[in-house]
Amino acid sequence: MSESSFRVPPYAITGGRTRSDVDLAIESLLSTTEQGKEAKLNHEKAGIIKLCAEMMSVAEVSAHMKIPLQVIKVLAGDLITAGHLKTGATATSQKGDGKERPDLQLLNRVLDGLQSL
Repeated sequence: MSESSFRVPPYAITGGRTRSDVDLAIESLLSTTEQGKEAKLNHEKAGIIKLCAEMMSVAEVSAHMKIPLQVIKVLAGDLITAGHLKTGATATSQKGDGKERPDLQLLNRVLDGLQSL
């Protein structure tokens, strides 16, 4: 049997949920709380906690874990609600002309991630 035959379908990871109580943008930055560092969690949630020991965007977590973005949004929302993760501002910055633009470092990390796929 191949390794992929053991893979859990995304809907099973979230209990069939497609939305979270927490609305997260793909560029929302996540970081692990002290409570999160001590929590005993399932495989996927523990992976998110470990990755977010250093601040990371929702999109980066999805890419590193190779789990669909919407699944990560649901799981991260659960972790935020439980107090295991916190979210700061999005990774966009306000420019002088009043238009929001993505941070250049974020764009470079996204490009690096896409090139590694």
